[in-house]
Order: sequence, then structure tokens, then C-alpha cells
Amino acid sequence: MADLFENPMGLDGFEFVEFTAPERGVLEPVFEKMGFTHVARHRSKDVDLWRQGDVNFVTNYEPGSHAFYYAREHGASACGMAFRVKNARSAYQRALEQGAEPVVVDTGPMELRLPAIKGIGGATVYLIDRYAEGSSIYDIDFDWLEGVDRHPAGFGFHTLDHLTHNVYRGRMDYWAEYYERLFNFREIRFFDIKGEHTGLLSKAMTAPDGKIRIPLNEESAGGGGQIEEYLMAYNGEGIQHIAFACDDIIACWDRLAAAGQTFMPPPPDTYYDMLEERLPGHSEPVEELKKRGILLDGSTEGGEPRLLLQIFSETELGPMFFEFIQRKKDEGFGEGNFKALFESIERDQLNRGAISDAAAEA
Repeated sequence: MADLFENPMGLDGFEFVEFTAPERGVLEPVFEKMGFTHVARHRSKDVDLWRQGDVNFVTNYEPGSHAFYYAREHGASACGMAFRVKNARSAYQRALEQGAEPVVVDTGPMELRLPAIKGIGGATVYLIDRYAEGSSIYDIDFDWLEGVDRHPAGFGFHTLDHLTHNVYRGRMDYWAEYYERLFNFREIRFFDIKGEHTGLLSKAMTAPDGKIRIPLNEESAGGGGQIEEYLMAYNGEGIQHIAFACDDIIACWDRLAAAGQTFMPPPPDTYYDMLEERLPGHSEPVEELKKRGILLDGSTEGGEPRLLLQIFSETELGPMFFEFIQRKKDEGFGEGNFKALFESIERDQLNRGAISDAAAEA
């Protein structure tokens, strides 16, 4: 895939997401019911590698590590992410020259001293240039588990598509500028979503390689909305959800459901009744989508449809949840579904008593 625009850091997609928790047994069941397999164990640290397709999750329980202290503050959470780059040393140097804050990772998830900088909410952003088969960071530091496929297909999710952050009100522009200045990200979408009671603003940022997408959300109206609830529950800014891409979302949904995955409340039936009007000639099986609560977005103008199918899990790790998507030539974020998702979360907040009609109207 050719770069979309100038790529001064040599970005080449996500390498891994680093997770932590105060104790074992919280992260692992969540990964398993999404189709991930434990494939390797670090030789000297309390760190494991989980994998599905080209998606790598690293769990870090190492005492005294950044992840260890992050878990104390945020609970079970994603405490870091890694970007693949062509040259980690030069990318790190450029990041520092652009004002990035360095992070010492002697107690990180690897024996290798991975170049890293401080990201949103104090999470770590690693820069990785050893990811080829046979010389990857995992081959160097990990023991592969016997009898386990090193590249499991799992439930069919092959790519980490995007990773969305929630930030404090007034901080969205700050973090957007962070990604623009350090990595030459560009804003490709802007949302101003208003529900019945609350609202949010969102900037969807995309890297020059087109593989790393980082949407940023902040509260836009009133108080007690879903972004504020997240920030209070998480004890700060951080990852709201992680999205995985697949090639057959209906089949993947069935595997998820069989494994016990639960999903956010579906949109009202009228959502599906209006699909043909909104996307004439989309040719998707509406009844099958409706049965599963899968959302459909995109465009059918100009002949060939460009579609995005998506569905969201319930919150899994504190206030964090996951998204499952299938792209059919659509590179958006489900603009037409964004309001439906927002209203779905708002309904869930009302059902749980997190917000009330009276409080929202006050």
C-alpha cells in the first residue's frame, strides 16, 4: 500500500497493543472470546503474547514496570501501543526533535530497549522496526508455546483497523496537533454528534501509511455524557475502543456470539427499515444484519457501492469496548452510524441510571 502523503517517520501500521491489569484472569477471558490465542511467553518477564491474524496483544504484569503502575491507576486497560516504522532510531530522534517526551522502557514488555514516547493519558507509544518473520521482537524475547499455531486465524479478524481515544474537553485539538506534528497524521473526518441529552466532538486522524487510524473524542455539551463517564471510570484519558477488521462480519459475529461475546444494544428497527432509502442498491442481507444488530454505512453513489459494516461489544475492560468491522472499499468510520452508536450508548446510560432525563434537561 503506497503512502497517502509524506511519511517522515516511515510508519507502517500497528505492531501491538500492550495491556495490563492488577492481576491475571481479567484480560485473558476477554481475548479468548474474541478469538485470540496465547502463542508465546517472555523468557524472563511476566509478559505474554496473544495473536489473531496480524493483530498482536501483549499482556504485561511485570512488577515495577510502567504497565504495573498504570494498572494501579487505571485498572484493566490498554497501557501502550506500538507503531511499525522503517527505522526506529531515526524515527525516535525525529520525535524528540518535534517535542515528544521520551519514556524509559527498561522495564517494558521486552528485553530490547524499544524506543518509546509518552502518548495520550501517559500511555506508551513504542516505535518498532524489527517485525519481519524470523527477526521480530517476539522471536528475540519470547518462547513460542509448543503445539500452538504462531499465526492463528482465530475468528477471522486479521487487522487492527483503528484505536479510538477519549480525552478531556478542550484537549482534542492538542492531541490532534501531537499526531500531526510528530507523525504527519491528517484529519480525515470531523464529527459533531448530538444525542437527546449529551453530545461529543470527534476528529478522525489517519497516518501517512493509511494503516494507522486514531480517532479522538471529547465531550461537547452538558455534563454526564458518555465521554465524561468514561474519563471518570478510567481515571483519565485513554483508549475508548479498539477496532478489528475482517472479511465476513456475519460469520465472525456468529463465532463471537458462540464464544459468549455480548454486544451494545442494537439500533431501533426503523434503522434497518431506512437502509434502502439511505443506501439504495446496497445489496446487503438486511434481515441477517438486523438479526445480529450489525450496522451498515457508506455510499452507493456513482455505481459501485462502498460499504462499511460494523458492530460494537459491550464494555469489557473497565469502560473500554471493542469494534468489529468489515470494509467493502469504504475507508470511513461509519459516519452515518456514528449517531446511531452514540444514541445506543446513551440509551445504555439511561438504562443503567448513569444519566437521567431530568438530569440531562437540567
